[in-house]
Amino acid sequence: MFNGKNILITGGTGSFGNMATRMLLASYKPNKIIIYSRDELKQYEMAQRFSASCMRYFIGDVRDEKRLQKAMNGVDIVIHAAALKHVPIAEYNPMECIKTNIYGAQNVIDAALDNGVQKVIALSTDKAASPINLYGATKLASDKLFVAANNIKGSQNTQFSVVRYGNVIGSRGSVVPFFKQLIAEGATSLPITDGRMTRFWITLPQGVEFVFKSFARMHGGEIFVPKIPSMKITDLAYAIAPHLPTHTIGIRPGEKLHEVMIPSDDSHLSLEFHDHFIIKPTIRFAKAVDFARNALGEKGEEVALGFEYNSHANTHWLSAQELLAMIEAL
Repeated sequence: MFNGKNILITGGTGSFGNMATRMLLASYKPNKIIIYSRDELKQYEMAQRFSASCMRYFIGDVRDEKRLQKAMNGVDIVIHAAALKHVPIAEYNPMECIKTNIYGAQNVIDAALDNGVQKVIALSTDKAASPINLYGATKLASDKLFVAANNIKGSQNTQFSVVRYGNVIGSRGSVVPFFKQLIAEGATSLPITDGRMTRFWITLPQGVEFVFKSFARMHGGEIFVPKIPSMKITDLAYAIAPHLPTHTIGIRPGEKLHEVMIPSDDSHLSLEFHDHFIIKPTIRFAKAVDFARNALGEKGEEVALGFEYNSHANTHWLSAQELLAMIEAL
């Protein structure tokens, strides 16, 4: 799939980009891996870890379409991971979030089409499903742009799809390293926003592998959703520090009690496969696509009307032992 290909990762110095690079170098022989991001220090640090001859480091912002156009010259595959992701910060700086997550998404699409890129997958989030915060709203808009891009490509063969998943264990800014830092600093209790809160959880390698598999499965236009476990935030805190009590600090601006990856209003568009779901496009493409059979020949079945895939009603729950094993594996 990736052997001999030129692969560009926007926001490539982030947690996902680092892990994707590690896994690409370990399992494939790409011609080039192009890391596209705006932070020169992170690029310098990443270049110390990954110095293979196929590595390329491009300073650039997804807001800058001209720079994207140059960076995508000769590129076969794009993973769009660049985003402003911090929910409270987005609430306080809405236009900056819009510029990166929406205008930047359209710039990626335009550059991919102009350069004849073969496949593009944009990373999304559970917060894009029935969003109540600005970050989720911008990612929903981004999802819609990437899906619709399959209908504006004209004679180009470029395929665009989206991968949506939940909280990543151990990623920068996530609660697990935050709790561990508090414990290391001698905290006497851990802060909990709300004791009822649940979240979907996935490890970074699992997320990267799911994206890789989605490239092989995609027709273009799907939103891929992995089947992953849920966990209560109180159970997570207890698993990490069973000796510490918790204290409630209240829900942060723009937070939900429970996350959704497939809202019930999308049930009529959703198909269930053995290890994932897809949400079909709401619009009809010029070329008919049978989304019930993916490019690997796997078959999906329609879900029941009214079905909702949310972290509270999930059938798969993460035990403390499983969580600790996932953290240890990282």
